[in-house]
Amino acid sequence: MLIENHGLSDDDRNFRLAFETCAVVPAQFNHEAHVRIAYVYLVESDVEQAAERMREALLNFIERNGIPRAKFHETMTRAWILAVRHFMNKSTSDSFTDFIAGNQVLLESKIMLTDYSASVLFSSDARESFVEPDLDPIPQHGK
Repeated sequence: MLIENHGLSDDDRNFRLAFETCAVVPAQFNHEAHVRIAYVYLVESDVEQAAERMREALLNFIERNGIPRAKFHETMTRAWILAVRHFMNKSTSDSFTDFIAGNQVLLESKIMLTDYSASVLFSSDARESFVEPDLDPIPQHGK
């Protein structure tokens, strides 16, 4: 199910294109950029499609920039999609800039440690496949 109360700016669309074509360099792809691409994919797709698009784009980005594949983290990727979707379900916005202004908590990169213990989140199992949170479930209403 798509969320209809969120939009994209031309800057958001240009960012997606730049990321997918690897015009964004690794030094520019910080935590906020990860959240932004998740937001863009969720505006354009449902949760499952957004998670798959995110996975494919990140793996392409990693490969094209000579970053070790071990840097990719399956659980973090999906958990951030779910977290961004949760906050999208509670708000409206015309762009990522608008969305993040009202949801600054998503800029806290360690927020996943409220749902996951470090031992679970940073395990090899969580890196290779999605692992459910062991502390507090990520709300998934309105998938």
